[in-house]
Amino acid sequence: MFGIAMERGSMRWVLRLFKFLLAILLLGILGLSGLLAFVRPELLPLASAYAAKTVCSNVFVAKRDADAAIRTDVQFAEHLVVKLMKIDIDTANRRVEAALFGLFGKRYAAYAEGRGCTLVSKDEIPARAAAPSLLPLPMPEALWPIGETAQLSDDRRLWAALNDPVLQGPGMRAIVVVHDGRIVGETYGEGFNASTPLLGWSMTKTVNAALVGMAIKDGKLSLDQKGLFPQWSGDARADISVADLMAMSSGLEFNEDEGLINDAARLEFLVRDAAAFARDKALVAAPGTTFHYGSGSSVLLARIWQNAIGPAAQAFPQERLFKPLGMTSAVLESDPSGTFLGEAFLYANAHDWARFGEFLRLGGEWKGQQLLPAGFVDYMRSPAPASDDGHGPVYGRGQLWLAPGLGFALPADTFMLNGHLRQTITVIPSRKLVILRMGLTREDIGYSNAKLLHAIVAAVF
Repeated sequence: MFGIAMERGSMRWVLRLFKFLLAILLLGILGLSGLLAFVRPELLPLASAYAAKTVCSNVFVAKRDADAAIRTDVQFAEHLVVKLMKIDIDTANRRVEAALFGLFGKRYAAYAEGRGCTLVSKDEIPARAAAPSLLPLPMPEALWPIGETAQLSDDRRLWAALNDPVLQGPGMRAIVVVHDGRIVGETYGEGFNASTPLLGWSMTKTVNAALVGMAIKDGKLSLDQKGLFPQWSGDARADISVADLMAMSSGLEFNEDEGLINDAARLEFLVRDAAAFARDKALVAAPGTTFHYGSGSSVLLARIWQNAIGPAAQAFPQERLFKPLGMTSAVLESDPSGTFLGEAFLYANAHDWARFGEFLRLGGEWKGQQLLPAGFVDYMRSPAPASDDGHGPVYGRGQLWLAPGLGFALPADTFMLNGHLRQTITVIPSRKLVILRMGLTREDIGYSNAKLLHAIVAAVF
């Protein structure tokens, strides 16, 4: 009898445990259902695409530790859904899979040598051939920019500025100061150094604009060229010129401001053909009359210069820009259709980003060779009149920012490449000065690059 009672008691305990576990499972399912019902339909694939693409590029392009990239770049995202992603890295096949809890909204990214990472379908292999290799610098021990050796200043004020955590800002990854063609100061965040490729975000737009200039130099394009896409034939969009797109004054309806799911997020992570997405936007203002910042303009420019160059377009950035400048770490990534994501996705190390800044300071000349049309950089940094909101123009005609219009108390000829999360290359031709600051810094915490820039300028002069 005692044994029977024990057996019944054990069965009741097992039954209670089963009911408890079933209740937890049902609550979990209900909670997950509520979460999925709460989020916008596009958010889940966007979040998983962001996680897959970010980890892929950081592991295979930047050669960073996967766990570090997930802890920082992925977990940095604001929305909870991104933080709940399970990320699997296939090192052998150089692919990354990301999905909510490993089950929902699966997205994939794949790496190709010299091309970086691209979002793909489950079994898709990027069709593009490997990019031409960028050979190492012939004299790496030579002084930058020929080599990598810095000629560091002994000015205490400069080093005080570079090593001040408040001036550096949270998440600083690299600061490089170039004066009169030499690196005179540099500092790096924990886990980063001069050879770590870093994502420039919207600083890429200015590089893309330089590639437009090279196509113009080759006689393949002109700034006043119109009728840029067959799909625009017969409607008012046919009047949009290359110059309008360069100055962010196309009149197309780009939404860069609507929280997480805006047009920039859609063209970067949700569509296969970013240029087609941007191309099909409606016209809401006459071309050339209204300034409206939109990444779609830069993607359209990338597609336009690629169409103009033809079959050689895939090698064009390496052969015409990165190789001559010695930007051996540079990788410009593409969307699944093969359009370069010229609005955001250039990876390069700090020394190479600084080379591009110095190239602009020198007016598009490098080692005595004029790579851009004469006067083209002056055109790029000339004010776009439509960008004047009453305090002076804030944008140049060539996908860059004008510091005086932004309120930076710097010399009047100062212009800037600015990117998401407080990336900047500040160029001051009159002071022979280029200042790079890169990091992972939230834009809603009150940090500005201004104090860092002012301190460096004061120290150098």
